[in-house]
Amino acid sequence: MNNLDDVLHWAMTFIGLQLGDGSPVWLHPLLHVVLIAMPLALGFLAVALTVTGIRRRLRNRHMARPGPDGLLYLPTNVFRYIISYSRKEQVGLVLLGLLSMPVLYATLELPKLIINSALADEHVPASFIGYDISQIEHLFILCGIFLIAVIANGFLKYIMNVFKGRVGERLLRRLRLLIVRLWRRGHGPTRRSEVIPLVAQEVEPIGGFASDAFSLPMFQGGTFITILVFMFAQEPVLGAAALVLLPVQLLIIPKMQRRLNRLSRQRVAELRALGGVLGEQAAKVERESTDLILAAGSLRKIETIRINIHRAKFFMKALNNFLTALTPIFFYSIGGFLVIKGSLTLGALVAVLAAYKDFSAPLKELFGYYQSMEDVRIRYEEVRRFLLLGDAMHRADRL
Repeated sequence: MNNLDDVLHWAMTFIGLQLGDGSPVWLHPLLHVVLIAMPLALGFLAVALTVTGIRRRLRNRHMARPGPDGLLYLPTNVFRYIISYSRKEQVGLVLLGLLSMPVLYATLELPKLIINSALADEHVPASFIGYDISQIEHLFILCGIFLIAVIANGFLKYIMNVFKGRVGERLLRRLRLLIVRLWRRGHGPTRRSEVIPLVAQEVEPIGGFASDAFSLPMFQGGTFITILVFMFAQEPVLGAAALVLLPVQLLIIPKMQRRLNRLSRQRVAELRALGGVLGEQAAKVERESTDLILAAGSLRKIETIRINIHRAKFFMKALNNFLTALTPIFFYSIGGFLVIKGSLTLGALVAVLAAYKDFSAPLKELFGYYQSMEDVRIRYEEVRRFLLLGDAMHRADRL
């Protein structure tokens, strides 16, 4: 225990924090979790995820070595498809996201300045670009700048979202047209009952993801880093406290996502099988009693799979919301103690609490992006498998 206390003392000295002898007993375990356990867990997870990603990439590259599959205009990876047909647009979206980061930081810093500068008597009279101004004038100037920053931030988000929608719709139209062309050339099963749901519904999420493929992780990741830097600038302990439950989320959510992936594959396969059954029944002249039984059984399987998907998805969402709601406890306890001791200003604590409300949003978006990426990856692979399966059947028939 003495070794851990020495590490904690070194970490606190490094960030310039001294608690003194009068610090409460409960504060030390919290600081052990925030300053020792959390960084170690994040470092371990970062190494583990990096190694897993490298292994998966090497395995996928090895599996993709066999010769060309004939789908020259449909790349083997959904990200390659997005880059192939929207490289310039993706660069523009990334630049728009980078441009909004300084504006976002200004919206976080200005409320603290309003509380600590404009509302504090010791800063009166204030100086603004070389002119002495009164406390009320200082307040309204900062509020005006804050209003401009909020409007600029909203305007940049609006432009980015409209641009993303246009990119997504164009890529979706191109993908649908490409699938129809390949199907007409002999790729995929010949039955229209199977290709229609593929073009109309199954590829729909791919278009939405195409606009977020690079811009969303950059924008939300940049937002996450910007808010985190702001928190560390106010008080390093509070910045570390914001990350205390992140290792738990990174450990649990990917495991649950793999279960969702398996269920998604089952749903796609069952929907396609249902389309084939209904197509065969529609071609019959006489209806049989077993036809309805087959369709009802397939629909029952789809219902069961979708219920399991809803259970897993909403359990993951509830768990993520619960863990996110726990973090402010560290802010109120540690931050409140620092304010009482005079080591942290009230304006800085209020600014950190306000920033954390926005801090959880990019995390949710990034976790949602991970779920969407896995879902779209599966859908794209199923599209290629659908076309390649039919292509193999046609070659076998010719032989």
